[in-house]
Amino acid sequence: MKAILHPAEAKLVRERSRFLAYACPVAAPEEAEAVLSRLRREHHAARHIPYAYRLHSGEGRASDDGEPSGSAGRPILSVIEGEDLGDVLVAVVRYFGGVKLGVGGLARAYRDAAREALVAAGSRPVVPEKRLVVAADPGRVGALLSLALKHEARILSQQFRGRAEVELVLPEANVGPFEAAVAPWCEVREAGNG
Repeated sequence: MKAILHPAEAKLVRERSRFLAYACPVAAPEEAEAVLSRLRREHHAARHIPYAYRLHSGEGRASDDGEPSGSAGRPILSVIEGEDLGDVLVAVVRYFGGVKLGVGGLARAYRDAAREALVAAGSRPVVPEKRLVVAADPGRVGALLSLALKHEARILSQQFRGRAEVELVLPEANVGPFEAAVAPWCEVREAGNG
């Protein structure tokens, strides 16, 4: 599964109707609702704000928001699924231009607007990660940090309480080799455990 690189917007005009698409990273349904609430406030004159979101867990939702059934939310979700994206919300604000598009025309417009926003957002593969806390003598911190970076870790924090404690996140595939490299002189545990 992939994730978007950054929030993005796209604009599409069909038969004088304006479709403003927003792609936003979200990690929970509550985050999706917060983004939707903000969009509803910003676009209070819009008649419809259909959306779809999909989380990495597979949980998701699509809403036509008053458009004909199946003409908006499902086409937006199909673009998200087709790109194999997770932790993303795509909402499309529609300002009616006076010409009815029909169910098929609406579905194409919502799908195209969603696709343009996702292209603008870019994507990257999601790599499963693990969060660790590594304890070492203060004199070994330089070597520890060097090995952490070699194993593609991101350093989250460093604390010195007699011993140095470094909290880091690294790709799951690199955990075994990293632990083997530091085992002779460090203590390693999963973050949150002990």
